[in-house]
Amino acid sequence: MVACDSSPTLIQSVQRALHLIEAVSARNGRAHAKELARDLGLTPSTTYHLLRTLTHEGYLRRLDDGSYVLGPTLTQVASSDHLASSLARARPAMQGLRDEVRAPVYFALYSDGEITVEEIVDSPKAPSIDLWVGMHDSAHATALGKCILAALPEAQRQDYLARHPLHSLTRRTVTDARRLQDEIHHAGPIVHDDEEYAIGVHCRAAPVITPQVVGAVAVAHRRTPTLTEHELDSALTRSAQRIQRSLAVSS
Repeated sequence: MVACDSSPTLIQSVQRALHLIEAVSARNGRAHAKELARDLGLTPSTTYHLLRTLTHEGYLRRLDDGSYVLGPTLTQVASSDHLASSLARARPAMQGLRDEVRAPVYFALYSDGEITVEEIVDSPKAPSIDLWVGMHDSAHATALGKCILAALPEAQRQDYLARHPLHSLTRRTVTDARRLQDEIHHAGPIVHDDEEYAIGVHCRAAPVITPQVVGAVAVAHRRTPTLTEHELDSALTRSAQRIQRSLAVSS
């Protein structure tokens, strides 16, 4: 009988590349090729080949003085992981809101100049409403989008509106820039849209703000809700506060 080797198959070049990234980080995030070669016991040729590949892929970045620093790809990976962790912390509050109001719950964020829906919590009894137009083209017609725009500093809000046309999605959509800005300026703690995004769809949103996050949580429904507007707004406000606390803890 031939013995089966259960040890994992390791690719040495991948190991060396990962160790190079670790070595750059260990030197306070900045190191020269000769230092890295010496730290890892690699030949200069092997080190330069690996550094060139890692730089090309964005995991490292070469500065004008020849030193290497951690690159944007690593930052993006870390940011995505942090967002996933934050959303995991926020999900229980969203699930509680869904069950309380018996409607799907949406969470959106402002990041890198855009507003995006990051999480939807629904169920068979509270199915999500189809986002037939992406948030990039519809923030002005949604409670989520308007809530986030109202929370932004004036310069960022004007920049966003200047880059995003006010498309007409239904006969109720506000497409006049002055009217929209007036509505946003006078927005209360709860922002709503009534059939502005889609006929038959009503949505209410509350802001979720931390030093690192400008976001909003919203509930949407097609039929008359079982709760009064006051009850809906109270539930939404409590959920927004819970999400805000969970994101502040994970920041």
